[in-house]
Amino acid sequence: MSQTATRAPAPPVVRQPSAIQLGLSRAALETKIFFRERDAVIFTFSFPIVLLLIFGSIFADDLEGTGLNVSQLYVAGLIGSAAMTGFQNLGIGIAMDRDDGTLKRLLGTPLPRSSYFVGRALNTLFISFCQVVILLTIGVALFGLQLPSEISTWLTFVWVFVLGVLGSSLLGIAVSSLPRSGKSASAVIAMPFVVLQFISGVFIPVTQLPAWLVNIASVFPLKWMCQGFRSVFLGDAGATLELTNSYELGRVALVLGAWVVGGLLLCLTTFRWKGRRDG
Repeated sequence: MSQTATRAPAPPVVRQPSAIQLGLSRAALETKIFFRERDAVIFTFSFPIVLLLIFGSIFADDLEGTGLNVSQLYVAGLIGSAAMTGFQNLGIGIAMDRDDGTLKRLLGTPLPRSSYFVGRALNTLFISFCQVVILLTIGVALFGLQLPSEISTWLTFVWVFVLGVLGSSLLGIAVSSLPRSGKSASAVIAMPFVVLQFISGVFIPVTQLPAWLVNIASVFPLKWMCQGFRSVFLGDAGATLELTNSYELGRVALVLGAWVVGGLLLCLTTFRWKGRRDG
């Protein structure tokens, strides 16, 4: 009597999540962690609001021959600054993650390294977008800012915002390796960001800055981000406030795109997963 051999059923194939999916999960986790830190949330969102209210209320003069006022100029500049907060937040946050051993522990998990950065970048994109929405709301409600009505203008806003956030975030990741410890990260990274704001047209119009300061600011993305946002929210009338009487959107795209590529190269060559004390 023959016996028929039975085969055990094949185990189900478990599909592993992709690096992008894990990055999205990491972004959700980073966002939850951020909103649990109430002090950080209050400071992050209130600081640009306070600056806008102070500068916008003090300097409310009309800009002769443009139909605009100085307050609206500050709205566009602070939107650029909000889009670059990733430089400061990522630079300080990653330095602290390195110092407290978070990065070292991540190396021992199955999480792809790229997913960590995807999560960080998306979290930064979300926070910057929230800041921009708040600043625009205040600008429209209190300072007479006119939102653009053309789709093409909003598309300009999108590519300036995305390229600006990506470029500044990559730069923040790269400079996170400069502080010797997490405690010194704020001092090392926050100061250059403040200086860039003053020389990039956030607080002082570029036409009132010395040429040598404008040349320094032109190397970094913030000056071009502010210029791109002025083109969106100040329109043709605001072009007369530019050094060349033009927003030079082609150059804005070129410089911001170069910073995305250059920032990525800087990250690949300078980023450290371990602190100096770990060897």
